[in-house]
Amino acid sequence: MSHTAPVSAQPVRAAVAAFIGTAVEFYDFYTYATAAALVLGEVFFPSANPFLSTLASFGTFFVGFVARPISGAVFGHLGDRVGRKKMLVVTMFLMGIATTGIGLLPGYASIGVWAPVLLVLLRVLQGVAVGGEWGGAVLMASEHAPQGKKTFFASLPQMGSPAGLLLSLIAFRCVTSLDHASFVAWGWRIPFLASFVLLLIGVAIRMGVNESPEFERVRKHQAVAKSPVAEVLRTAWYPVVLAAAAVTIGSAGFFFTDTFMIAYTTTWLGLSKPFILDCLFVVTIIQLLSQPVSALLAQRFGETRFLTCAAILSMLTPYPMFLLVQTKNPVAIVAGIAFAVVTLSAIYAVIASFISSAFPTRVRYSGISIAYQLCTMIAGGSTPIVGTVLAQQYRGQWLPLAAFFSLLAFISLFGIVELGRYKRNQALAADWAPPPPRNA
Repeated sequence: MSHTAPVSAQPVRAAVAAFIGTAVEFYDFYTYATAAALVLGEVFFPSANPFLSTLASFGTFFVGFVARPISGAVFGHLGDRVGRKKMLVVTMFLMGIATTGIGLLPGYASIGVWAPVLLVLLRVLQGVAVGGEWGGAVLMASEHAPQGKKTFFASLPQMGSPAGLLLSLIAFRCVTSLDHASFVAWGWRIPFLASFVLLLIGVAIRMGVNESPEFERVRKHQAVAKSPVAEVLRTAWYPVVLAAAAVTIGSAGFFFTDTFMIAYTTTWLGLSKPFILDCLFVVTIIQLLSQPVSALLAQRFGETRFLTCAAILSMLTPYPMFLLVQTKNPVAIVAGIAFAVVTLSAIYAVIASFISSAFPTRVRYSGISIAYQLCTMIAGGSTPIVGTVLAQQYRGQWLPLAAFFSLLAFISLFGIVELGRYKRNQALAADWAPPPPRNA
């Protein structure tokens, strides 16, 4: 007797599974990001200069991003060859192993140079897991979606990012209430070790979802690509580049507001760690509530038009954000960061559907994974490092940091406008194409 859910229930089940699984993956990823800003420098890279320790810690954060394009290509190839579902289960296991391992890893004081070496290796494994996760989760949700609702369904795994961040912030808010010595000795490990429980929940949910119906149609018609990555790079390299540009602020912007901002406010403004974590917690709730609204608006008014407006707004938001953060008032800080986050998360919510439709089904996992992970490696992983260097160079002045944020948003604007034009041209070309031969 089959235990497979009825077909009619699959779109909702697939979307929920994509959301929960992605939330678990991003919980792990943000846990590392938060720990990198708060404590990993002190535990694994002790130095008399806190700036150097923080920079080294963010360096290991960046290492995880280096693995992501390679992982995106590998899992993209496998996802386009053998299916989306199997890859999602594998990536979740990899992330759970890596994050739990970090929580058990001795510090520099215990095993010396082996501590940062092993930390880097586990961080690479995290990058491998996330590199393969995103594309599969997006496609499982969007390719199961009912007609006319792909934008909204594809936005649900994107909600896993703020949900994972909320879980991570809750975990760190609990342990940062410890005294400093206890937090450094063992408290920071608890959020990492909690990942194992979340892993079991995520795998159980994902096992109950059918394979993507669009991929099944490709397999049924024996149209599975033999070398999806080679094919997408040969025939669709231009939309890959444009999609990578379009994703920029939706990826890098979060590492600016949720990772770098922790280091900036505690180092240069003298705010306490629990204080800024509380502010970011409220901001993330606002983000989680705003993303489905953004997806519905984009579905109503058109993805390209909506994303273009959101990217223009994102270029303007860092200036009021920093002016409000400088007040050190909690309400003002929440309002300032939320203003920036709501606009960039509007892009993040919709961008998955927007770039997915630029690639044919047979190479779609490869195309969107390479584009997204290429962007996150170049822009996402480097953003906390660039922000830290700019803050040090200009002694905490905020204007260069705001200009850097605007540049990230401008790159997205360019990618969105050009990819929208590319998709329109492709649609026109398809309309004008002659019908296939009768015996094709």
